[in-house]
Amino acid sequence: MSKQRFTSETPSTRKILPQIVTIEAEIAEGLESIAENELRRTLEGVMSGLRRSKTGLRFEFTGKLGLLRRLGTVQAVYSVQQYAIPRPKALLGDENWRRFRAQIDDAIAHHNPDTFMTFTIAAAGSDSSVMSRIKQEISASTGLIESEKGDLWIRIIPGETGWETLVRLTPRPLVTRAWRICNYEAALNATVAHAMILLSVPKSEDVVVNLGCGSGTLMIERLLVERASLVIGIDNDPLALECAMQNTAARGLAYQAALVHANMTSAPLPSAFADTIFADLPFGQKVGSHRENQTLYPRVLHEAARIAKIGASFVLITHEIRLIESALAEHPFWKTENILKVTLRGLHPRLYVLRRMQD
Repeated sequence: MSKQRFTSETPSTRKILPQIVTIEAEIAEGLESIAENELRRTLEGVMSGLRRSKTGLRFEFTGKLGLLRRLGTVQAVYSVQQYAIPRPKALLGDENWRRFRAQIDDAIAHHNPDTFMTFTIAAAGSDSSVMSRIKQEISASTGLIESEKGDLWIRIIPGETGWETLVRLTPRPLVTRAWRICNYEAALNATVAHAMILLSVPKSEDVVVNLGCGSGTLMIERLLVERASLVIGIDNDPLALECAMQNTAARGLAYQAALVHANMTSAPLPSAFADTIFADLPFGQKVGSHRENQTLYPRVLHEAARIAKIGASFVLITHEIRLIESALAEHPFWKTENILKVTLRGLHPRLYVLRRMQD
């Protein structure tokens, strides 16, 4: 095995991935159908064999890495290598190691020098003697330093006919948006926000209102998918609005999103104003409480109905399933068109797509 430090090619000399490479797109559980549609649309002509895996979607890819970076509903993208071996120790064999090293080298080569300084191996038994040796060999041959939150993220998992190595193709997950320079407690997962935007079927002429906008995730994702006639974010927390201001500015959208300091249950907006409404309702855990939500949820539905045009969509996310179902039963203004259950870090919130009906 080579012990020489790896020197990557520059991005200008490596504009595309190998001719055909298997890719795994990590998807939040519950968003697979939405992600499949996005993949087919974004990767048309350079993707084949789309199928579901245990943690997302897999496909064969022949395009540029930049296309994969555009995927808004994907948490992370990995290249995949399969090995007909009984246990990970066999990765240290000469032929298998060459393949594994080539996979690592290729991921590094698509970025500027020094983009990757550290690495992490995520695998069962990661502290075993075999995994320790694999880590030592990677460090010795690439010059990268092992870290708990490495730039180069490597997964070693059981496959259908042996074992697989998955190497993340970006130094940070795609879900970690570059524009998020201000972190806000309980901020909405960006891939879920992107899915909510797609569920709303956005149009360029839409007037969009984000009730309880927080740090601006839904507003930013909405403007990245499609321009809008007007986007307004409403929140009663000045710190949240400051955070939203920083994030929209970081993405160059500060002048396309209006931020309003007000309560989401009494928006300073005229009736029949919005074409689309979004809300990330408090789960009653990190933010708010169940008792507060019992009052808040019905009021939000009522206020959203007031500012919505007839036929407007209201896309919301909540973990308070019984509460939102009960509140919707008392509000004939809203018709439920779609419900998606999502899994996020052990929680199982649901996305609701509602339609404003005639009074």
